[in-house]
Amino acid sequence: MATSASAQLSKVVKRQYMELPQGDSVQAMYIWIDGTGEGLRCKTRTLDSEPKSIEDLPEWNFDGSSTYQSEGSNSDMYLIPSAMFRDPFRKDPNKLVLCEVLKYNRKTAETNHRHTCKKIMEMIDHQIPWFGMEQEYTILGTDGHPFGWPSNGFPGPQGPYYCGVGADKAYGRDIVEAHYRACLYAGVKICGTNAEVMPAQWEFQIGPCEGISMGDHLWVARFILHRVCEDFGVVASFDPKPIPGNWNGAGCHTNFSTKEMREDCGLKCIEECIDKLGKRHNYHIRAYDPKGGLDNARRLTGHHETSNIHEFSAGVANRGASIRIPRTVGQEKKGYFEDRRPSANCDPYAVTEALIRTCLLDEEGDEPVDY
Repeated sequence: MATSASAQLSKVVKRQYMELPQGDSVQAMYIWIDGTGEGLRCKTRTLDSEPKSIEDLPEWNFDGSSTYQSEGSNSDMYLIPSAMFRDPFRKDPNKLVLCEVLKYNRKTAETNHRHTCKKIMEMIDHQIPWFGMEQEYTILGTDGHPFGWPSNGFPGPQGPYYCGVGADKAYGRDIVEAHYRACLYAGVKICGTNAEVMPAQWEFQIGPCEGISMGDHLWVARFILHRVCEDFGVVASFDPKPIPGNWNGAGCHTNFSTKEMREDCGLKCIEECIDKLGKRHNYHIRAYDPKGGLDNARRLTGHHETSNIHEFSAGVANRGASIRIPRTVGQEKKGYFEDRRPSANCDPYAVTEALIRTCLLDEEGDEPVDY
């Protein structure tokens, strides 16, 4: 099993330094999305006192030419603090700071989807939109081979691994448990986790989150997962189809509701939204992975519990449909629906914004409206 060299360094030696007092100073780790739209970057600065709110955090900058976000001749980019969490690695009073990225002219960077998402969410905040996202991922060795798989072959076929228990069924549970507890410490709204259908594939769920906080909490949960895996010397992959062939891909199923959907007779509103989504399928496919649908094309084949990328479908309790209405929602005539199309490496800001634009702002066509 290929693990990183840094994972072999003594954590016991490190601990004696991490236990040293830090006085009144606070370490703030600034986190941002890079130019790929799916990679995360971070760096740390010292603050003189513990920040109590976002307003207490200073703007910062970085070299965008090294993150696929600018040219070297004009490389300074701005980091705008947007959400703050407790730091589960350095512990209190230290902070994780999720940032938006602005270009040298203070216009939003191309992969900064939070800016427009926040504006769209503010337009409909009276409808109290709730989201819950189910983040699937695969644990890999540093050589790209799935964790725990035979080095020159494959494990047994899918069947016993989903929610499995036992050393021959659950691959890498230590990472899952460490990530879960770290998210709880940080204040991330993680609400569950489970082993998935393919061995070494897992899922965690974030939500319910209202509006822009959905994207904030999922991105920080992803960052924490990458850092936990770094400590264990392995890699977390959000590739939507990491292993070709008869193996499940990885998605980020998105559950969505409004106040009206959650109230009596809300099913009528849910069905109206599904009808709108069906008329705008291509727009959503483009918004649901960072490569405009190319990544998802490997996953949405109509097999392995997915719909076909070229067709829109909906059904009660149907995991082969684009949109699933949970059976309890069909029975109670209120609740939420699940959009099963977003890929594991989607940008949650882009996904939630697209749902609001189509379902609540009644947009039509293949392009978003500029407000």
